[in-house]
Amino acid sequence: MSERGLGSFRRYTWWAVPGTVVCVMVLAYGSWALDGDVPLWARVPVVPAVGLQAVASVVLLSEGLAEERRRPSTGWLVLAVAASLVLAVFPLARHNYGLWAVAPAVTVAIGASLLSPRPRSALVAGAVVLALVPGGAVSLAAGDGDTAYAVLFPAGLVAFTVWTVLGPLWAWRIAGRLDRARLLEAELAVKDERLRFASDLHDIQGHHLQVIALKAELASRLTETDPARAAAEMQEVRQLCADALRDTRAVVKGIRRTTLDDEVAGAAKVLAAVGIDARLDFEPAAEAAQLDDRARELLGLVVREATTNVLRHSTARRAELDYRVTGGHVRLRISNDGARAATGDGDSTGLRGLADRLRAAGGELTWERVDGGRFQVTAALPVQKS
Repeated sequence: MSERGLGSFRRYTWWAVPGTVVCVMVLAYGSWALDGDVPLWARVPVVPAVGLQAVASVVLLSEGLAEERRRPSTGWLVLAVAASLVLAVFPLARHNYGLWAVAPAVTVAIGASLLSPRPRSALVAGAVVLALVPGGAVSLAAGDGDTAYAVLFPAGLVAFTVWTVLGPLWAWRIAGRLDRARLLEAELAVKDERLRFASDLHDIQGHHLQVIALKAELASRLTETDPARAAAEMQEVRQLCADALRDTRAVVKGIRRTTLDDEVAGAAKVLAAVGIDARLDFEPAAEAAQLDDRARELLGLVVREATTNVLRHSTARRAELDYRVTGGHVRLRISNDGARAATGDGDSTGLRGLADRLRAAGGELTWERVDGGRFQVTAALPVQKS
C-alpha cells in the first residue's frame, strides 16, 4: 500500500469511526433535546453532555488512530465517562430504554479500542452483562411491561457499538503493520543487494589482486636473470588488470556471470603459473548433469574463492579438483596439501558468504582440514530432475 493510499485509508477510517460516532450521538440525543414532551429539567443537561461526549470521543479515537500508539489522556477518559453517565441517567429516568445506553456503549467501545486483547475482552463482556441491569431494574420498578426490551436492547446495543467501532480500527492497525512490514522488506532487499554486490566485488578483486601480486613478485625476481620472461609476466599482469577492471564494471552494471568451465580453466592456469600441480578429475556424469545457470555460477564462484585461498593462505605444491554426482547432488571438491598451521581459510569471509548462497539454492558448502596438512572445500548442489 502506498503512502498516499495509506493516508486516504486513514482519512476514511477517521471519518467512518469518529464521524459516525458524533453523528449518532447528535441525532439520537438531539431528538431527545428537541422533544417537547420531555421536561426541561431532563433536556437541559443533555445538550452540554452531548457536546463534551462528542469532543472526548473524537480526541480519544484520534489517539487510537495515531501511527504510534501512546497512552490515552486520562482527563479525556474521565470526561467521556462523566458525560456518558449524564446521558444515561436522564433518559433512563424517563424510561427511554433505547436511548440511555447509546453514550455508555460508545464510551465502552472507545475504552476497548485503547486496551490490549485480554483486558479488552473482559471490559466488553463486563459491559454487556452490566447493561442488562439498569433498564430491567427501572422497568420492573415501574411495572410498565417493557422488561424484556429494557434488558436485552441495551446489552445488544453495547455489543453492536463495540463491533462497529473496533472493526475499522482493527483494519487500520493491520494496514499500518502491513505498511511497516513493506518498508522493512524494502530495506532488507536493499541490504541484501548491497551484500550481494560486496560478495561479488570480493570474489573479483580478491582473486585478481592475489594473482597480480604473485605475478608481479615473480616478474621482479626475474628482472635480472630472465628479462624476457619478466616482461611476459608483466604483460600478463597488465592483462589481469584489464580483466579485473572489466569484471568490476560488469558487476556494477549487474551483467557479470561466472561460469564453472571458465573458472576451472582459469584456476588450472593460475595454479600452474605459481608452480602448483593442479589435477582435475571431472566425472562425465557430473559434466552432463542438469544444472541451471545460477547453479553453475555458484560452483564457479566456489572454484574462484577456493583458488584464491590456496594462493593467499597456503604453501601448496599440489591441488586437486574433483567433480562428480553423488546421491542426486553434484559435488565439487577442491583440496590442497599446503594448509598452514594458523591458516585463515576456515574464517574466510568469502566462503561464509558463498555458504549462505548455496544454502539458499538448496545445497551446502563446507571446508575443513583433513590428514594434517590438507585443506579441502566441498560444495554440493541438487541435480535438477528431468
